[in-house]
Amino acid sequence: MSTTHVDLRRGAYHDSVTLLQVSRTVADVDGVEAAQVAMATELNVEVLTGMGFDVPEGAGPNDLVVAVRAADEDAVAAGVAAAEAALSAKSAPSGGFGDAPAPRTTAAAIRAGGAEIALISVPGRYATTEALDAIGAGASVMLFSDNVSVEDEVMLKDAAARADVLVMGPDCGTASVGGVALGFANVVSSGPIGMVAASGTGAQQLMCLLDAAGLGISHCLGVGGRDLKTAVGGRSTRQALAALAADPATTSIVVVSKPPDEEVLADLESYAAGLGLPVRWATLGAGRPDLTTALEAVLEAEGHDVPEWPKWVADGDPAPGSVTGSLRGLFCGGTLADDAMLLAAESLGDIRSNIPLRDDLALGSDLKHDGHVVIDFGDDGLTQGRAHPMIDPTLRMERIAAEAADPSCGVLLLDLVLGYGAHQDPAGELAEAIRDAKQGRELPVVVSVTGTEGDPQGLTRTAETLAAAGASVFLSNRDATRHALTFLGSAS
Repeated sequence: MSTTHVDLRRGAYHDSVTLLQVSRTVADVDGVEAAQVAMATELNVEVLTGMGFDVPEGAGPNDLVVAVRAADEDAVAAGVAAAEAALSAKSAPSGGFGDAPAPRTTAAAIRAGGAEIALISVPGRYATTEALDAIGAGASVMLFSDNVSVEDEVMLKDAAARADVLVMGPDCGTASVGGVALGFANVVSSGPIGMVAASGTGAQQLMCLLDAAGLGISHCLGVGGRDLKTAVGGRSTRQALAALAADPATTSIVVVSKPPDEEVLADLESYAAGLGLPVRWATLGAGRPDLTTALEAVLEAEGHDVPEWPKWVADGDPAPGSVTGSLRGLFCGGTLADDAMLLAAESLGDIRSNIPLRDDLALGSDLKHDGHVVIDFGDDGLTQGRAHPMIDPTLRMERIAAEAADPSCGVLLLDLVLGYGAHQDPAGELAEAIRDAKQGRELPVVVSVTGTEGDPQGLTRTAETLAAAGASVFLSNRDATRHALTFLGSAS
């Protein structure tokens, strides 16, 4: 019989990114069956209750809950100890304030430390207030938080423009400023190319391809996935373009985005034309280049050869065109999923998704369909109350097993994103899932790995582990998608 431990710690605040990683660490302890280390927000309390934990009365959003269920008391104790160690490591002081009292507001911390950027990762309902506090103290903001309203986003970005600072976000997961990685980011070379990103994994894909081609970036400024939509009007993109144009280390700029609204894109293209340095566009959409092709055009414009992108092709897969069934794409990155869908739809036709290319192609709540399907497991609807799949791949692992048992699944297309913030060793778990999926049936598995040799997980080490499990692995998301389509007789 399982043993359960629930501990409420009043006023012990930790940011959500830290707690997602701590929860993952505890869940990996031998004997632990379920674990959640989270602030007692309304949503998190609902999740904890759904997991079978009894949250103490009076718990509030500023209180920390450590909940562990394990096979026995020893395993519970080991899980709690792992939580303590992880929390202590994440909150260890780094110095800088001496004996002065600890700042109690975001603005006070900025002024005391002279910070120029504040990374804010709190529940959406509190994020706007903290971001305004940072802007008022003269700092730019990387707003990792999601569930911030469009109205608040516009208000924050207008306030930032008046203060001559930048809001990156909301829901900004990736940035790199002066070589310092923020959020989910890869270890890439420094160089002359600046990037403006209304996309997290799209920016990571381009940065990793640039790194493989021997080029580096000066800065990558995230702007939030809605910035190129009509409601926001490219406010942060315009500011980021101006900032990079004024940076002596930047000689050209690439803008990467999920499908933008046409009038916003046209306005930004007109604005960029007057900046005095080249601005190139990797903006997804029907009739536009995929991410890899857009990046190759950048290389050619910069006078660099386009390399052969790294790949590790599996032996023993079925012959091209010999597979019956449908494409099933299971992604952690929303932009990589969009990139794959836009490519695949050219030859396959309609693809159902939870982030569909057309509204009539939206999947139902069970995310099931017998036809071609691409799912973004990092979408907000699948991450409420749980870690992003780049940290905790449980939901996707379960779906890989389900697809392997589904005779209508003809080929599996997956992504894997390496770098800071992501799972420390994702290849082992994914390789095991791939072996299980291929056992007893002829199922091609293709993986797009976004990463570099300098990443903590290691690109080659990761790719070789997956290839040994029977997957074909590609650095380019385009090349991975095209390879998957060949099995269906649909190479584009």
